Amino acid sequence: MRKLLVMALVGFAAQLVDGSLGMAYGVTSSTLLLIAGISPAAASASVHLAEVGTTLASGISHWRFGNVDWRVVRNIALPGALGAFAGATVLSNLSTESAVPWTAGILLALGIYLLYRFSRPLRPTRPRALPRRFLAPLGLFAGFIDATGGGGWGPVATPTLLASGSMEPRKVIGSVGTSEFLVAGAASVGFLLGLGSEGFVLPTVAALLVGGVLAAPIAAWLVRHVPAQLLGAFVGGLIILVNTRSLLRAFKVEPELGPYLYPLGAALWAVAIGFSVRAWRRSNRAAQQVPAAEPELVPAA
Repeated sequence: MRKLLVMALVGFAAQLVDGSLGMAYGVTSSTLLLIAGISPAAASASVHLAEVGTTLASGISHWRFGNVDWRVVRNIALPGALGAFAGATVLSNLSTESAVPWTAGILLALGIYLLYRFSRPLRPTRPRALPRRFLAPLGLFAGFIDATGGGGWGPVATPTLLASGSMEPRKVIGSVGTSEFLVAGAASVGFLLGLGSEGFVLPTVAALLVGGVLAAPIAAWLVRHVPAQLLGAFVGGLIILVNTRSLLRAFKVEPELGPYLYPLGAALWAVAIGFSVRAWRRSNRAAQQVPAAEPELVPAA
C-alpha cells in the first residue's frame, strides 16, 4: 500500500510538471519504474496505459482554460499515434539505444535555444498557421521517440513548436498535452499486441493514473496564468538537464562528469530564469507607462 501511495504521488508530481510545462510525465515515471527493476518495455507500457487517462483529463482541463489550438491537435495527433504504435512494436522486440545520443543532442540544442530566447525580452507573438507538412513529420517522429523511450512526446514536440515562434507558449503546451491522448492510446495498443496483458503492471498503472488525474486541472490553470516568458525558460532548462543526463548515460560518463555538469546546468537555469523574470517585469512596466491615447479635440464652432 505504501509503494502504491508513493507511485500516486509520483504520478501527481509528474503530471503537474507535464501539464504545466508540456513534458516530463513519461520520463519521470519511466525512470522511477526502471529503478524499481521493471523492464524497459513493461515500464513504457505501464506509463503509456496510465497516460491514456491522465492525458484525457489534461486535455479536457486545457480545453476549459482555452489553452488548445485544435488545428494543431488535428494535424499532429494522428501522425503521433502512428509513430507511437510503430515505436511500441519496435520496443517490444528490440532496443533502440543507439538512437539516444542523436535524439538527446538535438533536444539539448533546442533547450539551449529556448533558454536563450526566453531569457530575453519577447517580441509580441504573431500567430500564424503552421503547415501540415511541418506538423505531420514532427508528430510521427515525436510519437516514435515517445514509445521507444518511455517518454518523449512532450520533450520533442513542445520545444520544436516553441522554437517556431508561431504559437503562444500556453497554446503549445495545451495542444501538445491534448494530442498526447491519441499517442498514449496507440502506444498502449502496440504494447498490448507485442507484450500481451502481462506487459502492464496494473497496480502501478492505477496509482499513476489517480495521481495524474488529480494534478491535471491544477497544471492547466498554471499554464493559463503563468507568464509566457517564465514558461519558456522553465521548459528550456528542463530540456537541458534531462538531455544532459541522457547523453552522459549514453556515453557512460555520468559518474565522472555528472557531479560537475548537473550543478552547472542548474545554476545556468537559475540565472536564465532570473533574466526571464527581469525581462518580464520590464515589459510590464513599459506596458503600464504607455500613455492612453488623448481624445481628439473638436474645434469650437
